[in-house]
Amino acid sequence: MKKIIALLLASVMLFASACSNKAAQQANEPTGTPSSTVKATDAPTAAPTKAPEPTAEPTPEPTDVPLPETRTFTDSVGREVEIPYTLEKVAVSGPLAQIVLFALCPDKLAGIAGEWDKTAEKYLATEYYNLPVLGQLYGGKGELNLETLLNSGAQVVIDVGEPKKTIAEDLDGLQAQTGIPFVHVTATISTMGDAYRKLGELLGMQDEAEALAVYCENVYSRTLEIADSAEKRNLLYIAGDQGLNVIANGSYHAEVIDLLSNNLAVVDSPSSKGTGNEVDMEQILLWNPDVILFAPGSIYSSVKDMPEWQAVKAVQTGEYYEVPFGPYNWMGFPPSAQRLLGMMWMSKLLYPEKAGYDLYDEVREYYRLFYHADLTKEQYEELIGNSILARPDAAAPAA
Repeated sequence: MKKIIALLLASVMLFASACSNKAAQQANEPTGTPSSTVKATDAPTAAPTKAPEPTAEPTPEPTDVPLPETRTFTDSVGREVEIPYTLEKVAVSGPLAQIVLFALCPDKLAGIAGEWDKTAEKYLATEYYNLPVLGQLYGGKGELNLETLLNSGAQVVIDVGEPKKTIAEDLDGLQAQTGIPFVHVTATISTMGDAYRKLGELLGMQDEAEALAVYCENVYSRTLEIADSAEKRNLLYIAGDQGLNVIANGSYHAEVIDLLSNNLAVVDSPSSKGTGNEVDMEQILLWNPDVILFAPGSIYSSVKDMPEWQAVKAVQTGEYYEVPFGPYNWMGFPPSAQRLLGMMWMSKLLYPEKAGYDLYDEVREYYRLFYHADLTKEQYEELIGNSILARPDAAAPAA
């Protein structure tokens, strides 16, 4: 009996122990909220979030607005001319315009009005003096070669200088005949700066044109000061292979002469041509100038041996000079931008005490700006050999 009771007690104890272990195990299992001791790898993995569908980007507005094909330019005589918006090739109406535009846009020239003088080879790059010859609209012996013009690719023809009375009708007619726009820009020696600004507007080269405009205005202003402070000398400008043509007071070609001297050549009808007015020796003796400026190609080199000239005061005193030339006459002919050289030279020749600048430095700067050339001292001395260096009281410029 005791043995049976002992077995029953052992069974009860084993059952109690098993229940106790099970309860403890259940107490240690995680509930719905994991404790801080749960490992990350044991945490439930969240379902991946679906990436949002890409939204189509709006098409950006174009930042480069196409340029218009044409624009309207109002020239110096009030004509409204439709021209290409961008100009890459331009033609000139004559040598005056050629000189002005060569300074501003040599690489845009579709041709030249006439052959450069052979002296141009000393100063200009070959590609510039080998351009097609277009002829000229006014003056000279030739005329505008319309066939060459039409084949040149020129987008506009530019006339520069003194407007003729028929300028509007002339340019309108040529424009209708060729289909190429023609424009006029007025330029005198006192308004050359404004002319360059007008050309800068036309060509879209305002900055380059402004630099040239300021240069022109500075030279002209300085020349005015010299002229206003000097006692003007009695002078004749003589041209022609016989020395019997004068550039008359009040003519367009005499602007610089009249500014810097007492131009004795007063005639009834001043010629508008570069050849001037024809006179006779008796009239020259009556004027009896203190100074004579001979045009290139006139009688400068032989006048001292000509008896009829021995009574002229300027020849007696040796105060006669040849105007420098290269690649154009410095006093004009054509009366273009190179007359700035004439101003500086004539001021220094007639009034050296007033013109306190170094002429070589001034001429070299002009050649740099207007001919795109580096003028050497030797070239300069060759240019002025019959003028400044020929003056009785002149010494050769310092090396």
